[in-house]
Amino acid sequence: VEALDVTPDGDVVVGLIPTFSGCPALSMIADDVRSAVADLDGVTTVDVRWLGAPVWTIDRVTDVARATMAREFTVAVRIGREPVSCPRCGSSTMEDSMFGPSRCRAVHVCTSCAEVVEVMRA
Repeated sequence: VEALDVTPDGDVVVGLIPTFSGCPALSMIADDVRSAVADLDGVTTVDVRWLGAPVWTIDRVTDVARATMAREFTVAVRIGREPVSCPRCGSSTMEDSMFGPSRCRAVHVCTSCAEVVEVMRA
């Protein structure tokens, strides 16, 4: 979330930055945001806007978000060429895959515990 505007009448505009402009999940993400915000008390309308700037980078994912994704969803975040640790056992020996369900994600397998790990990449 890059921008948030709330009027006294309960109109909400949420500005989001996509990981990349051709992301196939943009409409689903916008629908999820609309649904979550619309459920809040006092909200009358919700508008989700995709922003072209600033550009999204993997550095925008906070340490708290990384820990939550690892704990709750078995997702690891790759920074540059640093090795990725398995969220389940902590091992850094992962079988890398160059492919994934989208440009910003890859699927790896931990060679220590055999956990399938989704890796968020830049």
